[in-house]
Amino acid sequence: MILFVDSLTVIDFSFLCSKRGAVGESWLVDLTLHGKLNDESMVLDFGLVKKQIKGIIDNCIDHRLAVPNLENTKIEKFEHHTTLDCNYGENYHLAMSAPNQAYCFIDADEVSIESVKQFLIATILPQLPTNIEKIDIDLQPEHSKSFYYHYSHGLKKHDGNCQRIIHGHRSQIGISLDGISMPRLQKEWSLKWQDIYLATAEDKIQSNELVHIKAKTGDVCFAYTSAQGYFEMAISEQRCDILPIDTTVECIADYLSSQVKMSYPDKKVKVTAYEGVGKGAISYA
Repeated sequence: MILFVDSLTVIDFSFLCSKRGAVGESWLVDLTLHGKLNDESMVLDFGLVKKQIKGIIDNCIDHRLAVPNLENTKIEKFEHHTTLDCNYGENYHLAMSAPNQAYCFIDADEVSIESVKQFLIATILPQLPTNIEKIDIDLQPEHSKSFYYHYSHGLKKHDGNCQRIIHGHRSQIGISLDGISMPRLQKEWSLKWQDIYLATAEDKIQSNELVHIKAKTGDVCFAYTSAQGYFEMAISEQRCDILPIDTTVECIADYLSSQVKMSYPDKKVKVTAYEGVGKGAISYA
């Protein structure tokens, strides 16, 4: 017997890439369970699928930085935190220290839909009832109706997992002037913020204030303490945009609308900023 659940959840996370650095991503999760009927004449109760399996996915990869086996990457694991230092792309640098739960380590050469799928199957299946013989997982990005960008960020004021300093999203962006959609402006901002780290100005520190990692020439550095612990990072300045706001989706939408308004002061500006799939904020200026 086969049981399926489409759009079980969305994984919002960042992954480390040898060419692009930290890449924010959002993948829809479809799940198929293969097995025998249990005493309730079910493969597994849908309530348990949504609660237990979604919980496993949320706990192991959602709102984390997924790290594969990459060259030029040094990882040190300590009792309460882990440090990472890597070089990527055209001589870019990224270093990070965070509590252990901010990472997800994938035993593969790269983070891809296939490698994450195999990681999730290996993580989930042993935790399911014995009547379930195998599971299949389909991961896919949202079908985009407009331009989109990949971004990473961290929200120190957040009580949940958004406080982790490098997690991210694949997000569409909508911009209109006087009610008319402006694909050119959408493309402009999606290119400007492609694979970007969006930082908050008040989190910026000097390189000599870093505790567990070291910066390189040309890096900008950030640190904060939140409910889950102490976070810090150093990143090449070219791969970062430092904003005078918290990087919640509400503030991002407001920031974008104000930036567009400066270029079009006589127009009514509307910005629809997404945070991953099917959620976001709207700002007018």
